[in-house]
Amino acid sequence: MFTAGRNAGAASGWAWIAGTTPESLLRRMLAVGDLLAVVVATMLLAVLGAHEMATEAWLLLALPAWIVLAKLHGLYDRDRRALRHLSVDELPALFAWTMSGTVVTTLALDALIGRGLPLRSALLVWFLVAASALALRGASRWIWRKLTPRERVVVLGDGPLAAAVQRKLVLFPDIHAEIVGVRNPWESDPTQYEAELTNVDRIVLASSRIEESLIATLLPVCRRQRIKLTVVPPTRGMFGTAVQLSHVADLPLVEFDTGDVSASTLLLKRTFDILGSAAALVVLAPLFLAIAIAIRLDTRGPVIFAQTRAGRAGVPFRMYKFRTMVADAEDLLADLVSFDHLREPVFKLRHDPRVTHIGRLLRRTSLDELPQLVNILKGEMSIVGPRPEQVDLVERYSEEERFRLAVKPGLTGPMQVSGRGYLTLEERLAVEREYIENLSIGRDLMIIARTVSPLVSGRGAF
Repeated sequence: MFTAGRNAGAASGWAWIAGTTPESLLRRMLAVGDLLAVVVATMLLAVLGAHEMATEAWLLLALPAWIVLAKLHGLYDRDRRALRHLSVDELPALFAWTMSGTVVTTLALDALIGRGLPLRSALLVWFLVAASALALRGASRWIWRKLTPRERVVVLGDGPLAAAVQRKLVLFPDIHAEIVGVRNPWESDPTQYEAELTNVDRIVLASSRIEESLIATLLPVCRRQRIKLTVVPPTRGMFGTAVQLSHVADLPLVEFDTGDVSASTLLLKRTFDILGSAAALVVLAPLFLAIAIAIRLDTRGPVIFAQTRAGRAGVPFRMYKFRTMVADAEDLLADLVSFDHLREPVFKLRHDPRVTHIGRLLRRTSLDELPQLVNILKGEMSIVGPRPEQVDLVERYSEEERFRLAVKPGLTGPMQVSGRGYLTLEERLAVEREYIENLSIGRDLMIIARTVSPLVSGRGAF
């Protein structure tokens, strides 16, 4: 028997009292956020004196067009089906929407008042609307999660896949859902417990085998009950992560990407690394000085800690960090952990007695990693990539685990935005494999944007 949990009942929660569903409430909140983004951009444009007030008034009259364009770009429909709602995942669509909105507004102004936005003002509108929309959409989703009860999820599955679904809800608290039941789909016919699904919002099918007959049985049940259906492919090892789903007429095709990363992508990534690290070193110079003073006042010893790590293809390099431990921390490591007795080639001490007072703060905020910008500038690391690991541990990698050495290690990366220190080795390798097999500049930018949340929360940092 399924239970609806603490948020049971279709009438519970503010959203239902207001006479609307959570999905429609979120769509309206996102639309309001988008409207406010255009208004904020218009006001800032006026403050900066980039145009006459009459032009700003016409910009405000174009608000309905912006909402229509956002709808055409799919910015209000993704959340209806997605299990996880992240505003940073919408960055490509947001940039496309704001660009098209700016172009349409410029053309409309030129037709109506005889003068459109000059290039400088148009670029300013595009940037201001995009930045404001990203911030306001994130705020809208945060408020929405506070106002509405969690989505009630039933997991139909068994074995590792069902356990993985439950694990992801623990790792990602931003998933607005709670598991209210787990059942083996092969123990009974779904139609036999349809009545028990009255207070369920989503079914996640995560079984070691999935038959077409099971999907055919579940779909009518979900349609009658207005229940969302999510299917976890049972053949993760077969499909991997470098695949995309396409269609030829009604025939679905799973297409694998088996080629190397293009030279142009690698060139853009290196250019981005050089420009980004150089700019950050200049801008953050005062912060570097403040951290250095704090470390010297806290304990004796060098400010910078250098350690040999494994780079691309396992080539060793000296990685720099602000020192967060006592000066003789390396000598004390053998008393805390023996690499020869590790079950897996990875370790992370949650309560490391070697960490200093200022070191705890630096680790929680990841400020201790900033000197790695020098490694990035030198070409030994990248801004985004797998976490750099100690050479002694890499030497214990199996042949399968060495795939993570195919690219340069990163200052941030998939591990840092997917649970950080809470990840098991298997989970960490899985997210890093997904990153390496789908390497792109766009993905790097999304990971950088998603790094902000774990840095602010400090979750998983130790």
